[in-house]
Amino acid sequence: MRRRPRKSAWAKLFERGVASATRNVVAAGTRALQQAWAPALARRAPPPGAGSWLPGLALGPAGARRFRLYRPSGLRFGDKLPLLVMLHGCGQDANSFATSTRMNRIAERERFIVLYPEQDRLANAQGCWNWFDTARGRAQAEAASILQAIDQVCLLHPVDRACIAVAGLSAGASMAALLVTRHPGRFKAVAMHSGIAPGAAHSSLSALRAMRGHRPNPALATPPLATPAMASMPRAMAQDWPPLLVIHGAADRVVSPDNGPAAAAAWADAAGAHGGKARRVQRGQRYPMTVTDFEHQGSRVATLVQIDRLAHAWSGGAATQPFGDPYGPDASRLVWAFAARRFAR
Repeated sequence: MRRRPRKSAWAKLFERGVASATRNVVAAGTRALQQAWAPALARRAPPPGAGSWLPGLALGPAGARRFRLYRPSGLRFGDKLPLLVMLHGCGQDANSFATSTRMNRIAERERFIVLYPEQDRLANAQGCWNWFDTARGRAQAEAASILQAIDQVCLLHPVDRACIAVAGLSAGASMAALLVTRHPGRFKAVAMHSGIAPGAAHSSLSALRAMRGHRPNPALATPPLATPAMASMPRAMAQDWPPLLVIHGAADRVVSPDNGPAAAAAWADAAGAHGGKARRVQRGQRYPMTVTDFEHQGSRVATLVQIDRLAHAWSGGAATQPFGDPYGPDASRLVWAFAARRFAR
């Protein structure tokens, strides 16, 4: 039997060096890949919440729209839970919005389902809902597509169709209000956080002006209402519209703080409601806020919450997210409490 030649000490040393260098290169490459993928993986990580985080796709007039759905744990046969629709702002998606607002934790505790429709980047490069593009019909089509997602969720999941509310941030806030003005009978409450009243713009240029607080007509104290039908409806009908919660930061440099009072006043005026005495509220060390209720014959039509020192961010949101401010009052709790009161009625 032929014997294998023995390796010299130099050859063994060379092989060990090559093996060590290879391991170092592989390890360095792995670390580089992990660092490169870390932001993307973090964005796709499920937001906090013990329940199910489910993907979905809905087809509507504006095309296909992805969505995410949060179902609290421990659902049982025969359950019917309220549904809260959450519309993200520009530069966000369903995952980041859920992470920022931490609404899923409240949904887990209070037992409701949360739907997060997601804007397609082909429809808007910044991920903004095209709430303003009413002249070409894109806003109406996107509102109808969101409603399709709601209908799909109601069909496939244990949703109480009599207890549906919608809330949004920035462009999502304006889309939430537009959605309700077009389909008021479907919703029990609507919340606008740092948004602009629908009807204040009809194009991207007028939307930029509205963001700065400019009105379409300087003679108008408040922006026009979303649709001609809403503007001409009898006040008795407007009184049956779902109540509106408006939350806006006094230090917002993206969407002028003037838009908060304007939105609340427009909603209240449609129902003939009048604002009550403003009250100052501060919870712990969080930013103080000024709260004004608009009522008609003892029924609350709108509530305006103006928060000191809050910029263009979800009040009480996660500090790790670009559009979250943990020092503000918890807007997620405010939104749910506002909707829950309406559901209880």
